[in-house]
Amino acid sequence: MNILLKKSLLPITAIVLLAFLALQLSNKSAAPEVTFTTIEGKKFAMADLKGKVVLVNFWATDCLGCVKEMPALVNAYNQFKKKGLEIIAVAMPYDPPAQVLNYTKQKALPFPVMHDGFSEVTNKFGGINLTPTTYIFDKHGRLLRRTIGNIDFNDLNQILNKELNDKKAGS
Repeated sequence: MNILLKKSLLPITAIVLLAFLALQLSNKSAAPEVTFTTIEGKKFAMADLKGKVVLVNFWATDCLGCVKEMPALVNAYNQFKKKGLEIIAVAMPYDPPAQVLNYTKQKALPFPVMHDGFSEVTNKFGGINLTPTTYIFDKHGRLLRRTIGNIDFNDLNQILNKELNDKKAGS
């Protein structure tokens, strides 16, 4: 009887474990509950952006990769904004606020820029240490991609085309 019980529990345990793994893989990480304050003083929460694809880019003015990819981010924003893309550029806590403001004005960045002076946003995203680091969330606030280092803009364009043109994307 004991052997029979063990033999029947093994397949059941395997099925339960497989179901748990499938559920974990299908659950996309949710965007953190965070409020952004732009360098102009405008406040908005991540939750306010539901219905949009959101790209959060952690950067610094002294990061060569960040500065190099910024024009391509501006191009992506200009191309996809009307379709529902929002980009938020989060300057790192160590970046001098005056430098962030100067860079933002000089480059006429068209999307919201914030300086994370107290590390509140970087901490909510799990402690960002390397720049650039980029998160892309779908229209429901679920994580689509996290990139540490420069963005592959061919990949980004594919993601944005899929998420912003497909009526069923992210459902």
